[in-house]
Amino acid sequence: MFRDITTLLKDPIGLRTTIEEIVKHYHEIKIDKVAGIESRGFIIGAPVAYQLGVGFVPIRKQNKLPAKTIGRDYQLEYGKDRIEIHLDAIQPGDRVLLTDDLIATGGTAEAAVGLIQDMGGEVVACCFVIDLPDVGGHARLEKMGCKVFSLCEFEGD
Repeated sequence: MFRDITTLLKDPIGLRTTIEEIVKHYHEIKIDKVAGIESRGFIIGAPVAYQLGVGFVPIRKQNKLPAKTIGRDYQLEYGKDRIEIHLDAIQPGDRVLLTDDLIATGGTAEAAVGLIQDMGGEVVACCFVIDLPDVGGHARLEKMGCKVFSLCEFEGD
């Protein structure tokens, strides 16, 4: 079954509650930047960053960012892909909250964590609206030493 947040996004109360719950979870933790994975991670991450009073960093697919970038390849079920981040987006020692709409296999999130760490950033946590724990991404990130938080989870593939 395909899981998607577009119906949540069109509901003003649902969207507001989603952002408020994430902010409530992290408001007492020192965070310097919120990074969001393209594209729904932007929708969630930017208002979270705004509410936390920190900057937002987009993590995008290859060749989508205008300035110099650093990238990381990762494996998909059907091939390879690449994500990139601006070279000046994260400074050594920055404490970064990584956000996206959904965690499934964890491949993209794992690559994003690697990029942040390559730049000297510390991933404080990985935050998702939806977790599909049976697919393995949550466990994959925890094996990397990441704290993982999601607002809801759905069992099964």
